Amino acid sequence: MPDILSHPLLPFIVGGILVLLLVLVSRSRILRGLFSVALWSFMGFLLWWVIQTGAVFDPALERLGSIAGRPAQSVVGDELRVPMAADGHFWVDVSINGTKRRMMVDSGATVTAVPVETAQIAGLDTQANPVPVLIRTANGTVPAQSTRADELRLGNIVARDLGVIVSPAFGNTHVLGMNFLSRLESWRVEGRTMILRPHHPQPTETV
Repeated sequence: MPDILSHPLLPFIVGGILVLLLVLVSRSRILRGLFSVALWSFMGFLLWWVIQTGAVFDPALERLGSIAGRPAQSVVGDELRVPMAADGHFWVDVSINGTKRRMMVDSGATVTAVPVETAQIAGLDTQANPVPVLIRTANGTVPAQSTRADELRLGNIVARDLGVIVSPAFGNTHVLGMNFLSRLESWRVEGRTMILRPHHPQPTETV
């Protein structure tokens, strides 16, 4: 069961309820005006929060997420720095065989995973290994196909001939797993930033 008391919106919800009660028992136009300003401000914040946490799952919100200034990765020296998103995960802009996607970096995932649609667009050959593999997920064990990406690029990092698993069960989820992270010279998390250092930094391309 979710811990409601730790929800990030709880202080705003409680504050809004208190302000609403104050306005209801008051006939002051000033208070009503202040409440209108506070309400519109809260709605703006709520829209921003939804975009920040939802755009990574819903492609329809992807463009809105960029406009709202969602944290973006950046190359600093030989390192790729990835700020933590509002949902607590690290998301990176990736090119898989030239196909641009946004992926979640997950050190708990053994292998990089993409949905079927992305595999088809990126030209990943899922028929090379016709025998499916079984993947354990939060929703149980699901069948998947194993294949390899010729090139996966993000920032100044390029991974070639990278193992990838594909399954309809992944929905729209894209995960960058340990088989990618293990190819790096090092990776670490400092505060709210993930730092990836490749063995051989490549020229940065816009993804």
